Amino acid sequence: MDTPFEIYLVGTPGLETPLCDEARAAGFDASVTEGGVAFMGSWPDVWRANLTLRGATRVLARVASFRAMHLAQLDKRARKVEWASLLRPDVPVTVEASCKRSRIYHAGAASQRVATAIAETLGAPIAEDAAVRVMVRIEDDLVTISLDTTGESLHKRGFKAGVAKAPMRETMAAMFLRQCGYDGSQTVLDPMCGSGTFVIEAAEIALGLMPGRSRSFAFEHLPGFDRAAWDVLRAPAPLRDTGLRFHGSDRDPGAVRMARENAERSGVSAVVQFEQQSVETLSRPDGPPGLIIINPPYGTRIGNKAPLLGLYRTMGNVIRAKFAGWRVGIVTTDKELIRATGLGLELVEPTVLHGGLRVGLWCA
Repeated sequence: MDTPFEIYLVGTPGLETPLCDEARAAGFDASVTEGGVAFMGSWPDVWRANLTLRGATRVLARVASFRAMHLAQLDKRARKVEWASLLRPDVPVTVEASCKRSRIYHAGAASQRVATAIAETLGAPIAEDAAVRVMVRIEDDLVTISLDTTGESLHKRGFKAGVAKAPMRETMAAMFLRQCGYDGSQTVLDPMCGSGTFVIEAAEIALGLMPGRSRSFAFEHLPGFDRAAWDVLRAPAPLRDTGLRFHGSDRDPGAVRMARENAERSGVSAVVQFEQQSVETLSRPDGPPGLIIINPPYGTRIGNKAPLLGLYRTMGNVIRAKFAGWRVGIVTTDKELIRATGLGLELVEPTVLHGGLRVGLWCA
């Protein structure tokens, strides 16, 4: 495929706008579309998107599109796709399908027809656990065939072996940081850091580390993959000299230990500091004001809101007393809890799903 094709970024629902902003800042001519972000590009753009974008969950290459009213027509037109330019005959493939408002309504039958077309025209083996996934979407009788170029979700950077309860995904944390206006030029503090996601993500951004630098991707199994060009693209650049330190704390010693280990694996331990302490004993780090960002406990998880109201009130009191000039972002489910902080935070719309709950980022 030498001609440009559509590249589709799957993102966290509700965070498409900051993902689009990130993609544009990376030089992609992106726009928000249904359920994600899209732009036209080539295979090197696919590689770069997987390597550098922090907010995308996965990157899809839209490789074919046609209309099909019944399974026989789907079979016939799927066989006309130039599979030899898209897939390797020696690499196993899995096919997944979804059907919506279409005369072809059986997703299993649709995926089987496309899988058979690939096997019989290309010779590639079909296997459920294959490294390469072909995605077939049939909506209003329009068939769109995409290749999942990512593999494991992009929030799996390859560094976080340890996670605390209700961990914040790296992709979501990166977009919340962006929505708070974080650009890598100020310090970040998280007084309920858990496994350290916000702090580590912020430090990586400040140092100029690419999120996909140490993991593998599904596109490495495709015929157009150029290993030499890829090695050049992901070659590490010198770390930026930020002069900043990034701070996390938690009252749970196990969480602090995990955060330190995760920071070590991600290569940011020289600029981060994790301490065991409660919010009440929090002190302001040396240096200019930065960003406080917190993913505290949510009322929905615990049921009795009274202790949480006290916790949020304490957070607000400490921040007002010790952190004049600092920006604040709090991720939570409940407006009443936010009001308890007394910080005058405003909700960034829309809310997003996290751990089965609808949460929002509140900023000031």
